Amino acid sequence: MPDLISSESALRIGADTRVTLHFSLILPGGEEIDTTRNGDPASFVMGDGSLLPGFETALVGLKAGDAEQILLPAAEAFGEHNPANVQIIRRERFADLDLEEGLVVSFAAPDGELPGVVVALFEDTVKVDFNHPLSGTDITFDVAIINVEPAQASAAN
Repeated sequence: MPDLISSESALRIGADTRVTLHFSLILPGGEEIDTTRNGDPASFVMGDGSLLPGFETALVGLKAGDAEQILLPAAEAFGEHNPANVQIIRRERFADLDLEEGLVVSFAAPDGELPGVVVALFEDTVKVDFNHPLSGTDITFDVAIINVEPAQASAAN
């Protein structure tokens, strides 16, 4: 007699599901830049904003027990590099800082803080890149799905 699989154990990732998984983010050269595999798995409800939309979309249709390596083009990962997000700012805005290339600086923005990376120093100005540091980079999303359940069921637990 074949084994019966409960409908919950075969539930596929989609809207209104809580997903528990392990993941790694891997750069094109093979460098792992983030992972949950050395600790507790990540758990989230699809659409709750925990993952960027491109990462969520890559998970749709997977179920518990699935393991995938999904190459996400830059536009679906952290976005394309936008030249308009590179700004030239007068040095006096940085009066108290010891400036050097690679320094992360932060500016007040209407919705919080806006971080940027100093990319070049000039006599009177500083070139700051406000793009995400991984913008323009294809990312391999290596996932192992541990559990998929209805989001409502997990709220009751």
